Amino acid sequence: MLTAHRLFCARDDRVLFKNLNLELSEGQIMQLRGSNGSGKTTLMRILCGLNDSYEGSIKWYGQEIADQAVNFFSSLLYIGHRVGVSKVLSPVENLRWSCSLKQRVDDEAIYRALAEVGLRGFEESPCYTLSAGQHQRVSLARLIISPARLWVLDEPFTTLDAKGVAQLENLLQRQAQAGGAVLVTTHHRLNIPELTVLSLG
Repeated sequence: MLTAHRLFCARDDRVLFKNLNLELSEGQIMQLRGSNGSGKTTLMRILCGLNDSYEGSIKWYGQEIADQAVNFFSSLLYIGHRVGVSKVLSPVENLRWSCSLKQRVDDEAIYRALAEVGLRGFEESPCYTLSAGQHQRVSLARLIISPARLWVLDEPFTTLDAKGVAQLENLLQRQAQAGGAVLVTTHHRLNIPELTVLSLG
């Protein structure tokens, strides 16, 4: 699905990684591990086309991403460190806006997704009244709605309680079982069978 060959990236005269090879297949969950500053977020942003300060080759189903950008980006869902939730909007309004960038989605699907991530009863509340963990859940509800085949998630377990962690692990496995793929960074010990690990630094 997604391959990277001989990636090289340096920052402030420090090499983050070199000769890095990555192969992510359908049905696979891959965890990036490494200490803070090892380049995990930088690598994710490179793979998602958000950072062009690198050398090497990145391909989507065997073709350079630049040659099929529309197919790649329509198949990608990236959630970074910042959850991307507007505090002045409600969870429903946030999802209407974020999901409409790529697809048509009805409110029934949004309400179902919010209920699944534990936000039943908070759908219309302004997000400034919600906790950090609830903001994270609003963002993660996008996973349930999105048809994207590739999820790239940077520290998605931050601020989640034990129940939220279990729910997210289940979502990742559902994505893989449906033939999608997941690339995730986390300091959390994942309880996922057949997890592939790529260590940086």
